Order: sequence, then structure tokens, then C-alpha cells
Amino acid sequence: MKDAVRFHVEPPGARDRWGTLFRPILVIPHAILVGGPFLGFGGGAYRTGALGLLAITSAILDWFAILFTGRPIAGLQPLKRLYLCWRARVMAYACLLRDEYPPFGDGPYPAWLELPTEPDTRDFKSVILRPLLLLPHLIVLFALLMFTLLVCIGGWFSIVFKGTLADSLWRFTRDVMAYALRVEAYALLVHDQFPSFSLAEGAGATAVLARQS
Repeated sequence: MKDAVRFHVEPPGARDRWGTLFRPILVIPHAILVGGPFLGFGGGAYRTGALGLLAITSAILDWFAILFTGRPIAGLQPLKRLYLCWRARVMAYACLLRDEYPPFGDGPYPAWLELPTEPDTRDFKSVILRPLLLLPHLIVLFALLMFTLLVCIGGWFSIVFKGTLADSLWRFTRDVMAYALRVEAYALLVHDQFPSFSLAEGAGATAVLARQS
């Protein structure tokens, strides 16, 4: 079954060695706002930013609203969607999937997130059990992100000194980021479809589709 959330990244061309050298510094302004893997606010490897904290607060409010009214609070979903799409672009840049500097907020970029439309009706059981349903994903995601950190460090040295990144490492990083974004969208109550554990779901991420925001 196709996942509700899809992360698309166009393969990079010649790598920007100087841009990669200063990548840990250049990504800081974005990390303050939307975070990213290993950067931002909070503990653990998958950190958020100021806008992410608002998205989390919105999800908590939506959780109570759905339990009592059957629908999320009007106007909060666009904030969460903006955050996730912006975050996806920053993660592609921070994790060396692309070298172009991402726009602040919305804007064209060769990495983008495909999100489902807002459900007409919400799955009450899925919503009320969401904190428990997330636990297996969070455990798997923690282990994957720890390994991805090592991959990104190795990839940084490879691009800076050799100007290349192995295709297998690029695909692995892309697929882990796709998985992380699927889990985060589910956690933020953007939709109710339980995300898959498969990293192979990112196999179609290089297809040229209409960018979602």
C-alpha cells in the first residue's frame, strides 16, 4: 500500500564542495526555525525548531479537538503542512541530498514533500491511540538516525575532499529522511494512515511530480 506521505528528491549533479564545507554553518538559520536531523531544539537526533514547536502544540490541541468534536481545529493544518514541507527541504540540504540553499518558507526546490489532503472524517481509534502507535516507529527511527549521522559525516568528508557521494549512501539517507517525515506527519495528525516501516518506499522519490506545499 502506498504511504500517505512521500518525500521526493531529484538526484544532484556535480557536487558543491565549498558549499558542503560550510554546510554545518549555513544550515543554522533554517535549523532554528524548523530544525532537522541532529540540529535544532529538543533532545535526541531528530530535533525541531521554533515553527516545529508551534506545529507540535497545534497537534496536541488537535488531538483533544478530534477526541471531543471529531475534527481538528480549523486553521491549524496549514501551519503543520508548511512546517513539514519547509522541514523536508532543509533536511535534504542538511543531509547532503542537494546542494542548493533552500528557500525560507515556501518556494521551489528540487526536494519536496507530497502530503495527503485533509481527511473528511478522522479515525477516532487511531487518534486516541496515536502516542502508543508511534512508539515502534520512534524506536526504529532512533536507531536509523544514529546510523545516518555516521553516514552524513562520512558523506561530508567524501564530498569535501573527493567531490562525490556514493549512490548507495545517497539513497539510504534519502530513504531514512522519507521514513522520518512519514512518521512526523503521522505524529502531527496530518492524516490517520499508519506509516509503513519500509525504507524501500522512497524508491520512487526521483520521479518528476508536481511539487506539493
